[in-house]
Amino acid sequence: MKAMVLHAPAGLDRLMLEDRADPGSPGAGEIRVRVHGSSLNFHDLGIVTGRMPAEDGRVPLADGAGLVEAVGEGVSEFAVGDLVVSCFFPDWQAGTPTIGDFSRTPGDGLDGFGQEVVVRPATAFTHAPRGYDAVEAAAITTAGLTAWRALVADGNLKAGDTVLLLGTGGVSIWALQLAKLMGARVAITSSSDEKLERARAMGAEFSVNYREQEAWGRAVRDWTGGRGVDHVVEVGGPGTLAQSIEAVRVGGHISLIGVLTGIAGDVPTALLMARQARLQGLIVGSRTQQQDMVRALEAGGVRPVIDHRFGLEQLADAFRHQQNGDHFGKVGVEW
Repeated sequence: MKAMVLHAPAGLDRLMLEDRADPGSPGAGEIRVRVHGSSLNFHDLGIVTGRMPAEDGRVPLADGAGLVEAVGEGVSEFAVGDLVVSCFFPDWQAGTPTIGDFSRTPGDGLDGFGQEVVVRPATAFTHAPRGYDAVEAAAITTAGLTAWRALVADGNLKAGDTVLLLGTGGVSIWALQLAKLMGARVAITSSSDEKLERARAMGAEFSVNYREQEAWGRAVRDWTGGRGVDHVVEVGGPGTLAQSIEAVRVGGHISLIGVLTGIAGDVPTALLMARQARLQGLIVGSRTQQQDMVRALEAGGVRPVIDHRFGLEQLADAFRHQQNGDHFGKVGVEW
């Protein structure tokens, strides 16, 4: 079978499409899946560019969706022909978080889904939403579930709440769709007026170009009449956190889910205290939360925004497209 393999030293020119041994038949509790789609995440980009360590010969891509070809003994949840989608943390089934690293994450500590066939425990997958194709389904695994956990599972989002989203990447656009599905009001930032216009067409009520308005946190607070937003999905990290704290209401919720501006920096602790806001770091979510999200997507008829699709053999080009920051929503890979 074909597999995309990352060789050391890591870099986009070190991604090689190679032949690997077929994984064979599933054992007890396992399923064999023919993978047909994936989507790219900032975490994946960190692996393939060497910003995050990975073993030589690692198969990248945390997200994967495909068709079940065989089921092992004892598997009753899935049947041959089902479209399934992977879990970012295959061992975190339910409850509170059980892992704080990526040692069991596909594409990082384990081989990922940049290959034609995998055999994995059935519990490492959920059903994909009805009517989705493989790329759309794969977009749930990391970005979709992160947005769901930030707003719904942990944030307890309700109709009428106000939400601030940073940028127009995969997590933020998923969060926009989920917020509108739940009846919330959305403000969003970007450095591109064109992207802001697209976000408004999707239901964002307020938008601000952060390059043109440095004090965008105050602008968002003014949009709420001075109260502040109920939820912030914070993807930037140290370079944006101060503005997010400025924008949040007293007692509000900030989900820290990204470090696009760096991994360390100053935090305005006095302002955070004054806001009495809950600042919560989180990484994706559990299998049960993914199942909850799938049911909500089916009920609401929501489909992800796929910016562009590449073939597996074009994976390096797909990452370059992601890296240049021009995408809106998710970058997909299909084969």
